[in-house]
Amino acid sequence: MKAFLYSLWEIFEVVLVAVIAVLIIRNFLIQPFLVSGASMEPNFSSGDYLLIDELSYRFREPQRGEVIVFHYPKDEKTYYIKRIIGLPNERLVINEGKIKIFNKEHPDGFVLKENYLPVGIETSGTKEIILKDNEYFVLGDNRNFSFDSRSWGNLKRSEIVGLVRLRLWPINKLMAAERPTY
Repeated sequence: MKAFLYSLWEIFEVVLVAVIAVLIIRNFLIQPFLVSGASMEPNFSSGDYLLIDELSYRFREPQRGEVIVFHYPKDEKTYYIKRIIGLPNERLVINEGKIKIFNKEHPDGFVLKENYLPVGIETSGTKEIILKDNEYFVLGDNRNFSFDSRSWGNLKRSEIVGLVRLRLWPINKLMAAERPTY
């Protein structure tokens, strides 16, 4: 009887350690995310299963071009996936399908080259955006069908959940997400 109770206790310890490890990993390191909607097509499609890195942004700031998951500013229970276009303290001008960015390094501005967009896709509208400290401007890759910062405003740093690192599903599209170079 004593051996049985000892074995049962060992099983309980293993299960407890496993549950604690999963909770720590899921809440502080990596989180699964299921894409819903067409706003990031063709790069990410509805039904794609992604792994989100929640740790990197604790040690560094988000960078332009990275695809992130965040809490929708008007409803914290809703998660969105978009690409970072504008960084804190920048001015962006959207005009004639192009995005021009003004910052300390480029006081005269530069036109953002978005090689990740399909040919013929442009950013519609005319808009000037000024970002404050800890604010980001995010857009979906499917610009004509994306509900993004053009509609609801700038994204606060505190609303960012994490960085898209890996697409696990569908298996034929398994890939690590990479930040584009500008």
